Amino acid sequence: MAFTAEQLAANPLFVEALKAFAIQLRGRYDEQPRLARFLASHQRWLLSQAAFALHLEYDPDEPNSGLTTTRLREIVTTGRAASRNTVLNFLDQLVSYRFAKIAGDPARRPRRFEAADVTTKAMFGWMVANLAALDGLDGGNRAKTLMEKPELFKLIQPQVARRSFDNIQWREPPRRVAMFLWTEAGGLVMDELIRRVRLSEEADGRFDIGRVDARLMAEQFMMSRTHLQRLFRKAIDENCLQWQDETKKSNLWFTADFLAEYCRWQAVKFSIVDQVFEEVSGKLASEGECDAAHRSAAVGEP
Repeated sequence: MAFTAEQLAANPLFVEALKAFAIQLRGRYDEQPRLARFLASHQRWLLSQAAFALHLEYDPDEPNSGLTTTRLREIVTTGRAASRNTVLNFLDQLVSYRFAKIAGDPARRPRRFEAADVTTKAMFGWMVANLAALDGLDGGNRAKTLMEKPELFKLIQPQVARRSFDNIQWREPPRRVAMFLWTEAGGLVMDELIRRVRLSEEADGRFDIGRVDARLMAEQFMMSRTHLQRLFRKAIDENCLQWQDETKKSNLWFTADFLAEYCRWQAVKFSIVDQVFEEVSGKLASEGECDAAHRSAAVGEP
């Protein structure tokens, strides 16, 4: 039975699952920093997931199917996640950075885009990391199943993308979460802070995340140090973070209520991933049993 968002948010192991997920994402950033940083805001996440879903849904028998500017614009502007110009700029950057390419004749209209191999690998890895985090909660084998049956990915990703986009709780994060996630490279910063949370060291409704070197973090994530320091100041004003030492301003606390708020938001997406995985894998397993039964009947087996 797939987890609901409420079950995940209430699960005491969910924070550890998010930490493990953040560590996985950091590893993927180290492997492909330019791609990871390109997608490290919630708006870019929504755009990339929708774009990749359209890419996977391409049908050669339907000339206007697949990832086109018009089709992507229809999805994201309907949900008011981005403007028409943002969509155009996003696709131009995908091609410029070689994360996607124009399929066939560039002069043909509408132009169709195809994901590059590096993008497909990253999206597959992201899905595996999500499933592995869920496995950590119940000892399941979701990630292993996808690794062994990669064909499931083409069926799972478009549904995860569309359901995530249609869910306003995920599409529009709570204000304090959005403060991080709607900023450039904010997703990378949030993952780093979550990775540092020491659950065993809670004190007065807050968790120790140790010393944070804004200069080094900004350097690692290829972002402006001024931008990062401004983000930290806002987070402290909003009681997301607290200085442990007001004078030196180096060591930080992560407040428990902000962690709970972030967990509730992440739980929405993880529940969608779990529900889609269960539906798709269950349907394929059922179809496989039917095919086996038909083959048995055809050869006269009991």
